[in-house]
Amino acid sequence: MDNLKIYFDKDIDTELIKTKKIAVIGFGSQGYGQGLNLRDSNCNVVFGLREGGKSWIKAKDYGLNVMSIEDAVKWADIVQILIPDEIQAKVYKEQIEPNMRKGQYLMFSHGFNIHYGFIKPKDGINVIMVAPKAPGHTVRSEYTAGKGVPSLIAVEKDYSGDSKNIALSYASAIGSGRAGIIETSFREETETDLFGEQAVLCGGCDYLIKTAFETLVEAGYSPYMAYFEVCHELKLIVDLIYEGGIEDMHYSVSNNAEYGDYTRGGEIINSDTKKRMKTILAQIQDGSYAKEFMNEFNNGGSKFKKLREASEGHLIEKVGAEIRSSFKWEKGKLIDKSKN
Repeated sequence: MDNLKIYFDKDIDTELIKTKKIAVIGFGSQGYGQGLNLRDSNCNVVFGLREGGKSWIKAKDYGLNVMSIEDAVKWADIVQILIPDEIQAKVYKEQIEPNMRKGQYLMFSHGFNIHYGFIKPKDGINVIMVAPKAPGHTVRSEYTAGKGVPSLIAVEKDYSGDSKNIALSYASAIGSGRAGIIETSFREETETDLFGEQAVLCGGCDYLIKTAFETLVEAGYSPYMAYFEVCHELKLIVDLIYEGGIEDMHYSVSNNAEYGDYTRGGEIINSDTKKRMKTILAQIQDGSYAKEFMNEFNNGGSKFKKLREASEGHLIEKVGAEIRSSFKWEKGKLIDKSKN
C-alpha cells in the first residue's frame, strides 16, 4: 500500500487562490457550500447562473455577485463547474467553451464528464479537480463551525505549471485544509465515487434499509418500530464507525449485537454480493454505466422519474416523516430547499 500524503493548511499557499477570479457555475448543494465558503475566505468569486432562475434568486438573496454563465466565464481565471453531471456537457459546449481562453483553469468536483469524454477541453486549458468528500450543505456547516471536510484534488492537464498549487489553495479556501486533502486522479475519483454511491452509500444502503423495513412490517411488526430499528439507529452506528472505525463500533455495542454482526452479517452480504459488486464496478470501468446514465437524461429521464416517485412513495418515507416531525432531533436541519 502506498504511503498516504495528506495536505493541511500549513503545507499550502493559502493566499494563492485570492489572486485569482473564480466563477462558480451553479448554486445547488455544492455551489452553495463551496461558493459561500470561498466568499467567507475573502476570495474573489462570482456565480454564473441562468438569469432570473431559482438559483439566481437564491444567490441574490445571499447578497452574492451573480452573472450570466457566459459573462462569468469571460471574467474568471478559474471556472468551477458545479451543475449536475447530466447537463454539464451541454452547458459546457454552448455557454462555457466559446468563452474560455488559454491559461484558464477548468475545475470540477467530480471527474465524470472528463473521465468519460463527454467534455473535451481544448489545448491550453488547465483541467483540475477539487472534490469535497461530503454533500455541499455539510461542506458549508462544517466550515461555519470552524472545521472542514476532507477533499480530493487531481490534475488532468497542467499547461500553466501551477495547477496542483491552485487546487490545493482552492481546497483550503473551502475549509478542507483544516481536515486534510489527498491527491488522486480523475479516473480513480470517478470510478471509486460511482462505485461507493451505487454499492454502499446510496444504492446499497437505501435498499438494505428498505428491504429490512419491509421484512419486519410484513412479519407483523409496527412500521414505527421497524423504522427506528433499521433506519433511525443507522446514523448512531455510522457515527461510531466514522469516528473510530468498525472496531470502535464493536466496542460500543453490546456483545449480543457484536456476535450477531459476526455470525449473521455474512448471510446478508456474502460472496454472491461481492460478485454483483464486481459486475457493477466493471460497468463503471468500461463506461457502460456512464452511457446508460447520459442516455436516460438525454431522452427525457422517464425511468429516473418513475424510480424517484416509487422511492418517495415508499411506506418508510411516510413513517419516517411522521416520526421525525414528532421528535426534537428534527430541528436545525442542514437543508432548507427554499434557501440552499
